[in-house]
This record gives sequence, structure tokens and C-alpha cells, in this order.
Amino acid sequence: MSDKNQKIWTKDFILIVLVNFFIFTAFQMTLPTLPLYVQEIGASDRWVGLVVGVFTFSALLIRPKAGSLLDTKGRAPVFLTGLVIFVISMFSLAASFTITILLLVRIMQGAGWGLSNTSTGTIASDLVPRARRGEGLGYFGLSGNIALAFGPALGLFLVEHISFNLLFMLSGVLGIIALVLASRIKYAKPEAAEASPKSRNTHIPRFDIVEAKAMPAASLMFFITVTFGGIATFLPVYTFEEGFESHYIQFYFVIYAAFLMLSRIIAGRVYDRKGLAVVFIPGALLIITAMILLGILATPAFLFIAAALYGFGFGCVQPALQAWAINSVENNRRGMANATFFSAFDLGVGLGAMAYGFVAEVFNYSTIYFTSAFSVTLALILFFIMYSRQKKRNRLNEV
Repeated sequence: MSDKNQKIWTKDFILIVLVNFFIFTAFQMTLPTLPLYVQEIGASDRWVGLVVGVFTFSALLIRPKAGSLLDTKGRAPVFLTGLVIFVISMFSLAASFTITILLLVRIMQGAGWGLSNTSTGTIASDLVPRARRGEGLGYFGLSGNIALAFGPALGLFLVEHISFNLLFMLSGVLGIIALVLASRIKYAKPEAAEASPKSRNTHIPRFDIVEAKAMPAASLMFFITVTFGGIATFLPVYTFEEGFESHYIQFYFVIYAAFLMLSRIIAGRVYDRKGLAVVFIPGALLIITAMILLGILATPAFLFIAAALYGFGFGCVQPALQAWAINSVENNRRGMANATFFSAFDLGVGLGAMAYGFVAEVFNYSTIYFTSAFSVTLALILFFIMYSRQKKRNRLNEV
């Protein structure tokens, strides 16, 4: 059977999709509510950014080690260890009554997220045929997108009726469900990923902290996820300040997730057949437009249109860039490629959240989103530079 005809939806792939769904649901329920919790315990916008930032940088620091261990020790021990840490940290949020305790718990949570999230992407890439990797990773990403469709809205709804502590405990229960399902997956052994002499003879650097071949895709992802740091951290507070009713931000996340899902269904298949440029350029332009609309935010319609554009744009670029990163490396370097890609993802979110905390204090919330539009414009310029260089190399090779 040819690679293109191999099926994607195997038992283990379905399990990793379900695990990813429950992890993301637990995470997304707390993502928009933590800034509100920080304010409840009396901290400023600067602390909001740090609470998001320390989580992100904790995940960032552990991802390279996670990628190396995935490629050498195997998927299961890394993944299950990360899930256990993540679940414990969720329950620990309920005991975070001061900003100091909250920061420490977020560091632990970032470590668990870095281990588990790096693992899920690697495991999913193991389970889909190479020729259908863009499509398969797009479907895999849908599990997180479905969680996005109601996770943030559910979290914001629940904190209006229950305490923050009970919300955090409910998120921990979802993590336990993910852990049970993850224990039933049949994981690839490290040596099973080595499909060719080329991959077996690949030199592993002494300080194995980044996969150079995945850096082009990772660098583009960095400039794009800077925008996500501004949205996830400050958009709920921004809309409340602008006088929008509380359910408007819930609608934002639902619309965003719906268009994210729609684009993932389409974009992964287009990437496999037409290449990166056809997916990335329109996606980046949609994100830029969305950021400008959020910066203006004259009416709720601006918020909802921005949600649709951002969701569709991000759903185009993220799975395509991830597939590009993984396809650029040998089989036994998929773990490190995923680690490099998601490290850039985390770095963008973390730097965005921390920097925009200062921007919000010095300027205003709208400045965050105009700055974000500039960041994506830089990604687009960088892509055109990479694309033109690649075309030049291809012409030279044909001579």
C-alpha cells in the first residue's frame, strides 16, 4: 500500500487525539481565567504577564531535553511523566493563594506542559504516513481546536458561578482522564523511528538543544505566536475595559475555534499537495488583519470578525509549519524537531505576554494588537526571504 493510501485514523491515533483533547480542555479552561484570578488576589497587569511568562519559559527550558529523551529513551516515559506533573500542577493551582505560590506552581505546570505537549506532537507524527503528515497533523490539531471552541468560554462561564479553586480542580480531573487514556497507547520505540541508514548515521551534537533543520519553520512560528500571548493574556481584560459584556469574549473564543477547525480541515491537505507558500501567505495576511481590527475594536463586530480571521489564519499556518519542521529532519530526530518548533511557539507566547504587560501599563491595550500586526508582518517578510533563497538553490541544483 502506498504511503498516500495508508489510513490516518488508527486506534492509537484516535487515542492520542482524545488525550490531546482532554489536556487542552483542562489548559484552555484556565488560560483566560488566570489573568482574572491574578487580579482577584490583588496583582497588577505586570504580574499577569509574568504568570503567563514563567509558565511559557518553564516549558521552553524543558522542551529540548524532552525532545532528546523522546528520541533516545522513548515516547511513553517522557509523555506519562509530563502528564503526571501537569495534573499535579492543576490541582496545586487551587492552593495558590499568593502571587509567589502561583508563580511557583506555574513553573511546575510549564515543565509538565513542555514534556507532554512536545510528546503528543511527536507521537502523532509517528502515527500518520509521511505523505499525509500535513493532513494528519491538521486532524490531530483539531482535538485542541475543539477544546478551544468551548474551553475558554466554559472557564469564563464557570468562574461566574463557582470559585476559581473549584475550576482548577475540575481541570485537574480532566488531566486524570487524559492520563488514563494515554496509558493505553502503543508507543513507537526509539529504534522504530530509524527508517534509513541516513537517519541511523545522523550525528547528534554534544549539546543537543535545538534541531537546526527545523529552525526556519520555528522562527516563523515565533513571530506569529507573539500575537497569541497578547490575545490569551490581555484580550479578556481589554474587552471588559472597553465596556463589552462578559459573554462577548466567550463568543470570541467560540468563533475563533470554529474557524480554526475549518481551516485545519482544509489547510493540511492543501499543504501536502501544493506546498507551504499557498497556505502560509494567506494565513499570515488574515492574522495581520485580525490584529488591526482588535487594535481598533470600535464595536463587538470588530471582535467577532477578528476572531474568525485569526482562527482561520492561525489554523492555516501552524500545522503547515509544524509539518515542514518535521519533514525537514530524519526519522530519529522528530522528537527534537517538535521540541525546537514548540520552543519557538512557547518563546513567542511568553515574550509576548511579558512584553505586553509592560506595553499595557505604559500605553494601552490597543497598542498590544497593533504591535502584534507588525510582528506577523516581520514573519511574512522573513518567509519571502527564505522562499526566494530556496527557489535560487533549486535553480542552481537543476543546472
